[in-house]
Amino acid sequence: MTDILRFSVPGKPEYVGTIRLAVSSLANCAGFDIEAVEDIKVAVSEACTNVVCHGQPNREECYEVSCEVGEGRIIISVIDRAGGYDISKYRRPIMDKPKEGGLGIFIIKTLMDEVDIFSELGLGTSIKMVKYLNSI
Repeated sequence: MTDILRFSVPGKPEYVGTIRLAVSSLANCAGFDIEAVEDIKVAVSEACTNVVCHGQPNREECYEVSCEVGEGRIIISVIDRAGGYDISKYRRPIMDKPKEGGLGIFIIKTLMDEVDIFSELGLGTSIKMVKYLNSI
């Protein structure tokens, strides 16, 4: 059985921590170990921060965070309906020449087991992150 929780979140930075705590609590209740919970917390923070910094020009508009728990996994989707970007222009960061910004997607992909990003200019971005229970 899969349970689904959805959050409608104002595009304000002060709510990133609230979502981070809610999702980490959900992952903990689902049986993820502390290391996996920490990975999930960081990935969710990065995804939400990307929305707040790049995806929501109007801070009063909300974006959605959806969590599906069940079948030995958690699926977290962060969806905004503004902005969007050309995914083909994303470049993996050069680790020996770090720069400020541009690491969020790299961090998310490193911490989660599966990551899918869908974006269309003017329509928004959706990032789907999957973490499996007992994944190595």
